[in-house]
Amino acid sequence: MNARIALPVLALLALAGCVAPVGPVEVTRFHLPDAPLGRGPIAVVPAPGMSDTSLELRAYQAAVARELVRVGYAEASGGGQVAEVRLMRRTWQPERERGPVSVGVGAGGGSYGSGVGMGVGIDLSGRPAAQTETELGVMIKDRASGRTVWEGRAQFVVRADSPLAQTDLGAAKLAEALFRGFPGNSGETILVK
Repeated sequence: MNARIALPVLALLALAGCVAPVGPVEVTRFHLPDAPLGRGPIAVVPAPGMSDTSLELRAYQAAVARELVRVGYAEASGGGQVAEVRLMRRTWQPERERGPVSVGVGAGGGSYGSGVGMGVGIDLSGRPAAQTETELGVMIKDRASGRTVWEGRAQFVVRADSPLAQTDLGAAKLAEALFRGFPGNSGETILVK
């Protein structure tokens, strides 16, 4: 292979190895039909009960703010609307669905005789990988009336050792999925790949 072609191909292959596998994100959104969405100033703040000092939550707030600007808002601390950001993360260890040993028995017969067989299977794969579920929720409220005009939730479950389980990559992925096709069909749940 020509050296001028080989180097770019090797570079692309190296980059392909760095790409995180992206699973589907489940997104549900609700909004008022007459609400003014996607324009004007908006402030992005932690939802009530969320810590305003959490570095993890701040990463999700920043991802939400980027997406709100992308759909037409202007980020401002004293905006006409407020986007309240809520984050929930949990990690758990799934249990094996069945025991590591299985036994199978079979019998057959025909005109030349019959036979019985037995097999034993041993699963050596180990415990299933730990899983991390992340859910991002955003409520857009009218600052003057306090009325919620848009609400959305995005969530996914990935292996705990996946790059998407890390804050920066997960925040960008969830926020992008949540605001894709903004404001979305009210009451509809979709899977974003």
